[in-house]
Amino acid sequence: MASPKNARKKRIVLKFGSGILTRTHSPGLDPKQFARLSAEVAALVRAGHECVAVTSAAVAAGMGALSLTARPTDLTTAQACAAIGQSKLMRAYETAFARYKLNVAQLLLTHSDLDSQMRRGNAKNTLERLLAAGNIVPIINENDSVAVEELKFGDNDRLSADVAVLAGADLLIMLTGVDGLLDSHGKIVRRVRDIESVKKMVNGEKGRYSVGGMVSKLEAVKTAVDAGIATAIINGRQPQRIAAVVAGEEVGTHFVTKRR
Repeated sequence: MASPKNARKKRIVLKFGSGILTRTHSPGLDPKQFARLSAEVAALVRAGHECVAVTSAAVAAGMGALSLTARPTDLTTAQACAAIGQSKLMRAYETAFARYKLNVAQLLLTHSDLDSQMRRGNAKNTLERLLAAGNIVPIINENDSVAVEELKFGDNDRLSADVAVLAGADLLIMLTGVDGLLDSHGKIVRRVRDIESVKKMVNGEKGRYSVGGMVSKLEAVKTAVDAGIATAIINGRQPQRIAAVVAGEEVGTHFVTKRR
């Protein structure tokens, strides 16, 4: 079993998509997934790594209150679901991480926040202070009630890359419902050096409760890799994949970056 203690101390951004935080056959958040993922992140923190989570699933978490069984297609209802679900989402994280005596902090960002030099600086300073505490896991989501870009397309893929750049992360791990990037024969592509060359392999297939697909993930990966941040796409429903990536093991798809 991979151990995060075997790796150099890193600043890690983990992107949790809607597809790995929700139940597979019914609406709502999946407590078992929160329990397992929080345990794996807590192990990283205990080993001295700094972890930031970029999360989706606020819409999925709020659907039940509006008696919805499928993701809403109109923007207003999606925003209403997100407004309802965000508190439920944070409660799930708070409960899960409390078992390991870790606190969580909510940061709701928009791309305009990151485009503004002053607001970007404020967000960065807040993030640095939270990480310096050593017992806090920042949980970042787009502010879906006022911003719509990721709500319409992306499932926070782009946001995760932007946060990784903002945080000066060493590693971005995108957790999905698949084992990684697959080639035309269905085999996992273990290592990618040229993102543009592999875009033709993928389609825009999306999950039941998400709006992102592999195309949006590759676009986000390019942002991170161009900034010198090592990036991996792994299966978020398989145990210990996070620790394996941090330890340098060959799981999922790794995207090669030049040294910063």
